[in-house]
Amino acid sequence: MPELHTWIAFVLAAELLLITPGPTDMVVVSYALSQGRRSAWASVPGVTLGDTTALVLSLLGLGAVLMASAELFNALKIAGAIYLVYLGIKTWRAPVPETIDDNAPLEHAPGRIMAHTYIATALNPGGIVFYVAFFPQFLSADKPLLPQVATFGATFIIMGSINSALYATLAVQVRRSVRSYRARKNINRAAGGFLIAIGGMVGFARRVA
Repeated sequence: MPELHTWIAFVLAAELLLITPGPTDMVVVSYALSQGRRSAWASVPGVTLGDTTALVLSLLGLGAVLMASAELFNALKIAGAIYLVYLGIKTWRAPVPETIDDNAPLEHAPGRIMAHTYIATALNPGGIVFYVAFFPQFLSADKPLLPQVATFGATFIIMGSINSALYATLAVQVRRSVRSYRARKNINRAAGGFLIAIGGMVGFARRVA
């Protein structure tokens, strides 16, 4: 297990990174804006599973491979970028109800929403590389490695899930406060446009050296 002061330092550093919205957060926000609070019950678990997958892949060595192989990194990066653009286009074109009803049926099934957020998270090669680059800064060479990685990994995944849930909650409150149909449609388009822009940025992201 890591020392308490090391764990606290990890939490503070991780929070500074998590408060900046990333591609996954924007997927969660776009669902919350377009489909309301119930979409968060499906999208946030997708984030948790996606982060867990990224952590496991990094532990299996894929993170090191991605850092060494420009071709593999670029292939995953482009696949993730295309998927984000696809979600952005769907959000842009999504129909907006005339009135807000949080109890109305979801446009997409919860399983499909969870799958979308899972894929968007797991297909982000930067997330896998992040674990390889960030975690070693807090690992102690004179302690067993696995308990330290498990503690930091569980901490980061829980923090990431809470962070996504907070973004979803904020987006739902914005959705409820906007009564104008035209304004809500513009919010949908803004969320979709942001996802498309994030996809473009991910596509042009440089490989970590």
